[in-house]
Amino acid sequence: MKRCILSAAAAFAAMVAASMPALAAGNICLSTRNMESTTPKDDGTAITFKMRDGSVWRNDLHGRCPDLKFNGFAWTIRNPGETVCENEQTIRVLRSGEICSLGKFTQLTPARGQKPM
Repeated sequence: MKRCILSAAAAFAAMVAASMPALAAGNICLSTRNMESTTPKDDGTAITFKMRDGSVWRNDLHGRCPDLKFNGFAWTIRNPGETVCENEQTIRVLRSGEICSLGKFTQLTPARGQKPM
């Protein structure tokens, strides 16, 4: 019985850890698997990321990316954890080919049941 309780607690802890943002070299990283939606800001200066755990993050891009609002974007993920990290990731605007760099992530809304970071 004790083993069953410990196993359940370990499984719960692993689920919670998987939904939280990771840190890579001091940078905040978000799991692409846990992303629900992305919304670019109208002026092309930021992207809002809504996560499956209820948290909301804003990334302030390095510079403006004006074509982003109308054309959507794609990125290439080159890590086994399938994460997108601040100050390390670039995106490519689909129609124009414009390349834009992610800047710093800021948490706007904490995950359900968590305190703000």
